[in-house]
Amino acid sequence: MQLSRLQLRLMEKWQRDFPLVPRPYEAIGAALSVSGDEVIGALRGLQERKVLSRVGAAVRPNSAGASTLAAMAVPAHDLPRVAGIVNAEAGVNHNYEREHSFNLWFVVTASDNASVARTLARVRRASGYEVLDLPLEKPYFIDLGFSLGGGGAARRNNKNNTPAQSRPLTATERRTLCALEGGLSLVSQPYALLAGQAGLSEAVILSALAALIRDSVISRFGLIVRHRPLGFVANAMVVWDIPDAEADRTGECFGSQPFVTLCYRRPRRLPAWPYNLFCMIHGRERAWVLDRVEELKGLVAPAVQSAVLFSRRCFKQHGARFLAA
Repeated sequence: MQLSRLQLRLMEKWQRDFPLVPRPYEAIGAALSVSGDEVIGALRGLQERKVLSRVGAAVRPNSAGASTLAAMAVPAHDLPRVAGIVNAEAGVNHNYEREHSFNLWFVVTASDNASVARTLARVRRASGYEVLDLPLEKPYFIDLGFSLGGGGAARRNNKNNTPAQSRPLTATERRTLCALEGGLSLVSQPYALLAGQAGLSEAVILSALAALIRDSVISRFGLIVRHRPLGFVANAMVVWDIPDAEADRTGECFGSQPFVTLCYRRPRRLPAWPYNLFCMIHGRERAWVLDRVEELKGLVAPAVQSAVLFSRRCFKQHGARFLAA
């Protein structure tokens, strides 16, 4: 995909630390020696080409509500029907087909654990299939941006590798996050428009966002890019059965590798699911990803079991929603 130099610079620099000022696109333009209108035009072009999902927030898992990763084993002929059932749930923000007997993987976010559980129960009833519930236990490297250079995350030291705990949001913070779900508008004063949608003042919106970022409820604020249109089409979730005593050390080791874009620990669900460590590798070619998996295998004992689940289809992808019941 041919992108302009300005578009590439925007994606490399502004996936995080987006300006919290009334005219953020002008502030970005000043930093890049272009006008605010040129920045807005470049971002609109990225949206039209499906490269830019939105300008908005990546919310740290379980810091502003509750979430889980879920998996289902669905016969291939029934997958479109079941994927439709999953997509119909407002709390589902990611839904992918992957290469495995557990072939449908989706993320549920909601205001609390009970709401997440109700979503999973509805999916079970409507689909007729069991659902594995795999909540986050500990993140090692997660959602810190995406490098356009060749695979891997745009590295930055993870400020907090401890398990993310939910904290009560103020009414203002919740209204701010809900208004922001679709992203900031590409207009000269997007926070003023967001404030109007939330029934708040611009100053209050900016203060709420600053607090959410400061407290790591928002882990990254800026351009949320889609990797597939950029050529990263060989993307694999790699799962490992790591002895519990070694899980944290291994997770920190895997998360420090430059090609690992996400790494976290989740519970086993025996006997169906023996794996407790998950990591994502995004690449342009399948062979390159498999070579990186071999590098990871070299960091653990030969007896450690693993599986590589390449993504096949994306059924749904958008930002987290926290009011779903």
